[in-house]
Amino acid sequence: MPTTATPLSAYPPLNVQVHTPRLSLLGATDELLERLVPTVRKGVATEPPWPFDDPISLYEDSPEREWRWLRGVWSGRGRVSASSWRLYFVVVIDGEPVGMQDLIGVDFATFGTVTSFSWLSPDVRGSGFGKEMRQAVLHLAFEGLRAREAGSDAFVDNRASNRVSEALGYVPNGVSWDTRRGEPAQVKCWRLTREQWAEQRRDDIELAAVADCLPVLGIDPSPR
Repeated sequence: MPTTATPLSAYPPLNVQVHTPRLSLLGATDELLERLVPTVRKGVATEPPWPFDDPISLYEDSPEREWRWLRGVWSGRGRVSASSWRLYFVVVIDGEPVGMQDLIGVDFATFGTVTSFSWLSPDVRGSGFGKEMRQAVLHLAFEGLRAREAGSDAFVDNRASNRVSEALGYVPNGVSWDTRRGEPAQVKCWRLTREQWAEQRRDDIELAAVADCLPVLGIDPSPR
């Protein structure tokens, strides 16, 4: 199982790590973000399925693309409260950053629900890493943060993301709408309960530094 030694930050969310046999999710420090810049620089979306309209969507030419992406992560890291938080992780494979996996909670202390967001370098797509990333972040959500439910949304033509959700036991949860390139498009919604996750729970995923992060997110650290 991979292990990655990184200097401890004074800010607990940056110290959280998730390790699987194939990859690691590491708190998105500035050092790791800088190492991801070349991937963002070459990763502009040029064909369907188009990504969500989001500060990190890869549409604009360089350097505006990198600037928007960095500003989006920095802004999100700075807006953390018990009512709304987003944990940013850099996906590391064989020591190299190749993408990001985020975990988002809104009124988590009340509802216990999370959603996830991710992107992966085209160079490593098609090898099962998208599924592995999702399994890693779900382990953090359910085992580390004691979530009750996880949701995932993907445009209806994003077959890869929708296949991952289906393979991991999510069930369809209706449809909604969002924009991409400024145009409306239909989104397929998925839902995974704690009980459904437990049916496929893995015993080879390790968490690090989660306990210190709980108070930052407004989560009661006492056992349930």
